[in-house]
Amino acid sequence: MSKIVMKTPLVEMDGDEMTRILWQMIKDELLLPYIDLKCEYYDLGLEKRNETDDQITIDAANATKKYGVAVKCATITPNAARVEEYKLKEMYKSPNGTIRAILDGTVFRAPIIVKGIEPCVRNWEKPIIIARHAYGDVYKASEMKIPGPGRVELVYTDEKGNEQRISVHEFDGPGVVQGQHNLNASIESFARSCFNYALDQKQDLWFATKDTISKQYDHTFKDIFQEIFDDEYKSRFDEAGIEYFYTLIDDAVARVMKSKGGFIWACKNYDGDVMSDMLSSAFGSLAMMTSVLVSPQGYYEYEAAHGTVQRHYYKHLAGEETSTNSVATIFAWTGALRKRGQLDDISQLCDFADALEKACIRTIEEGEMTGDLALITSLKNPVKLNSLDFIKAIRKRLDEELS
Repeated sequence: MSKIVMKTPLVEMDGDEMTRILWQMIKDELLLPYIDLKCEYYDLGLEKRNETDDQITIDAANATKKYGVAVKCATITPNAARVEEYKLKEMYKSPNGTIRAILDGTVFRAPIIVKGIEPCVRNWEKPIIIARHAYGDVYKASEMKIPGPGRVELVYTDEKGNEQRISVHEFDGPGVVQGQHNLNASIESFARSCFNYALDQKQDLWFATKDTISKQYDHTFKDIFQEIFDDEYKSRFDEAGIEYFYTLIDDAVARVMKSKGGFIWACKNYDGDVMSDMLSSAFGSLAMMTSVLVSPQGYYEYEAAHGTVQRHYYKHLAGEETSTNSVATIFAWTGALRKRGQLDDISQLCDFADALEKACIRTIEEGEMTGDLALITSLKNPVKLNSLDFIKAIRKRLDEELS
């Protein structure tokens, strides 16, 4: 078959460690033989971010605004150990946080369901989708180590120079302090994205924060959601036969464990980060979850929702065999290719994305899988494949799907 021709580039954001190795395998085996791949490439590996003082991350986000669709590999968010390991100029912030701050929007994450990988929670019969706010909070926080006794205050100065201030804490010794923020406009976009997605999926929407403790910050989220729902969405939810309700985050955690699934759970930025990892792991594996950032301006950024698989990378560098699950990274590519096909009216690109996803699922359901899944599958006598052989097994079934 001739290669599928693209009209508009994807923004391609390369990453770090083992996922970077998988990224190239996926392109070589599953994409380049079938597609005349058109990408604007940005290397977000930690070395390049350090070399450019992280400007390349900003450039990649702005390119996403230009072209509308991006696909991103997993990247390192450095801690003190990484600063030493990579000899970094500074402890750079999360590249995902930087990108999301520029694009705004909501991250929707859903488990990839396959037969033979049953959820850890027995009563979960349907997928649970996390809707994660993609701006602010701890990801844009300012922090300070407090060296000794003294006062920390929050100060707001308006355009006329008038001040409001409140005391944060009177320190009697060393400590640490952090300041977080969010924007009403971003919270409003988050709310509308969640309500629209719930209507599209015809699923109930939960929203959870901790407004009983955070009586200004979290309560603002709760109020904005309720106001927009009452003014713009209540009648549409009633017509669709679906429900929106607010609950405390700890109550939501308890309720979700007793539920049958089949709903959307909206969370603030950090809560969504944590809960999406919990859900993906409980449904099978961190590598079995889709993730897409949808901005109110119509930008889409697809990524794997897991880390860079550092332990496997060190094994790979030592020449040892790895069995690393590439499904979420493959689905990041299929999501981006499908959206590009939809926007550019290239049905072949959409059909290819569908075929590749079916090939991934068939490979696992027919008993060939990576080590993380082989440990938990209910299928009899699964075949554990190494990282490359798993991708080649998917390619074999992709050829069958395409023929």
